[in-house]
Amino acid sequence: MAELRSSIFIDQLQPQTLSYMSTWMRGSLPRSNVAAQIIEVAPGLDIEALTDIAIKHTGVQAGILVVERQFGYLEFHSRDTAAVKASASAVMDALGASASDATRPSILGSKVITNIDHQHAFLINRNKLGSMIIAGETLYTLEMQPASYAILAANEAEKAAHIKVIDFRMIGANGRVYLSGSEADIPNARAAAENALQLLGAGQEEQ
Repeated sequence: MAELRSSIFIDQLQPQTLSYMSTWMRGSLPRSNVAAQIIEVAPGLDIEALTDIAIKHTGVQAGILVVERQFGYLEFHSRDTAAVKASASAVMDALGASASDATRPSILGSKVITNIDHQHAFLINRNKLGSMIIAGETLYTLEMQPASYAILAANEAEKAAHIKVIDFRMIGANGRVYLSGSEADIPNARAAAENALQLLGAGQEEQ
C-alpha cells in the first residue's frame, strides 16, 4: 500500500505561484484562481495508477506527473471546484486513506534576511525561474518536509502580502520557498505561509 505523503487542496491558485509552476510543468496549464489538488506518495511509481483514477473520475486536467527517486507527484486542477474535490476523494478511496492520514508538514528552517546585498541577489537570481530579487529587498526562505507543501506555503503567502515569488521547490526530499518584498510585507507573507503549515500539524520552527 502506498504511503500518502501529502494531499493538498488549493482553493484558488494565485497568479505568481501558478506562473512559476507553469515554467516547468509539462501537462495542462491551469489558469489563475482555479482549484487544484496536489498528491505526493511513496513509492513513486504508485502515482501512475492514482493519476488514472483522478483524471477518469471527473473532468479535471493534470498539470504535473513526476516520478522521482523516492516519491511520486500529481497535480490536477479545474475551474469546477467540486470536480477537483471529487477526483481527490476517488484517489483517497483507492488508497484506503483520507487527507488527514497524510504526513504532517514539518518546518525545517525559516529565515528573514533584510537589505539583500547585490552580490547575494545576483547569486539567487542565477538559480531560479521566478521573479528576480533586487538588492535592498528583504528575502524570506522556508524549508519543509514533505516537499510538496512548498506550493501551499507560496500560494498562501501570495494571498496575504504584496511579495514576489522568487522560487519554490515542491519535489524531492525537502521543499523550499524563496519570497522577496519590502521589510514591511515579508512578515505578513511569513506568517501566512507558516500558519498554513502549522494548521496541518507542522513541527518546530527554526528561528
